[in-house]
Amino acid sequence: MSMDAIVAGPDEDDIGAALEAEGVAVSRLDGVISRPELEEAGALEADLYVLTDLDQATTIPIVCDLNDDVRTVVYANRTIPEFVSAQLDLAIDPKLMDASVVADELATQ
Repeated sequence: MSMDAIVAGPDEDDIGAALEAEGVAVSRLDGVISRPELEEAGALEADLYVLTDLDQATTIPIVCDLNDDVRTVVYANRTIPEFVSAQLDLAIDPKLMDASVVADELATQ
């Protein structure tokens, strides 16, 4: 089974590459992310949305609105804003868990 993911934000901890190494097809977004950009990146069909830039936390409710089945993950070392915590499946600090371990877990779920 193939899996599609969107990695949103700068990927300084290489979660995108780690997901690709697990066979996941990864689309990348950076900068200020809009709903049309999310749609164009495949949010309607994505299995996984990984956010690395908490300044773009408002994209999580948008992705959840576009796709009821998407799993949302924050892979960042900052505190998650309260307004997105209910729509978040997983939050991981890159300092605590290496990208390859996270990608392995995400790809096998």
